[in-house]
Amino acid sequence: MRQYVGLIHKEAGSHFGVSFPDFPGAVTAGATVEEARDLAEEALAFHVKGMIEDGKAVPPPTPLEQIEADPEHPVWSAILVPLKID
Repeated sequence: MRQYVGLIHKEAGSHFGVSFPDFPGAVTAGATVEEARDLAEEALAFHVKGMIEDGKAVPPPTPLEQIEADPEHPVWSAILVPLKID
């Protein structure tokens, strides 16, 4: 099963957000870290299903170390999100 890096971030007065460096524009948020992690799986699956339906190629996961080394991706907390599509 493929796992993609999700970046958890939070600004004052906001929920915990999750973005995916391999999928610009795919984001989700939750009131707690746990909720954000759960919703990250759903958001990733939804985004990838849409790409497949549109005939777009799904990129391989970028290694966490590569993402952490990229100064354009400040990391508060990185998680691995499994891609579960039916």
